[in-house]
Amino acid sequence: MATKNKTNKSVKKRIKVTGGGKLKYAKVGRRHLNAHMTTKRKRQLRRAGVIEGRPSVLKKYKLALGIS
Repeated sequence: MATKNKTNKSVKKRIKVTGGGKLKYAKVGRRHLNAHMTTKRKRQLRRAGVIEGRPSVLKKYKLALGIS
């Protein structure tokens, strides 16, 4: 008997799906050791990263999220 795929909870906590089907995530490198970084670098890390235009990566994460 076939069963549904379970959502990967660790991926669900890290990635959000936008209305257009793109995937948003928080960029890494903002937790600590920021004193040496330039203001520009810290500002760029605040913006969300977006996964788009990479079909194989999108497919992998959407499968983990339980989205077809």
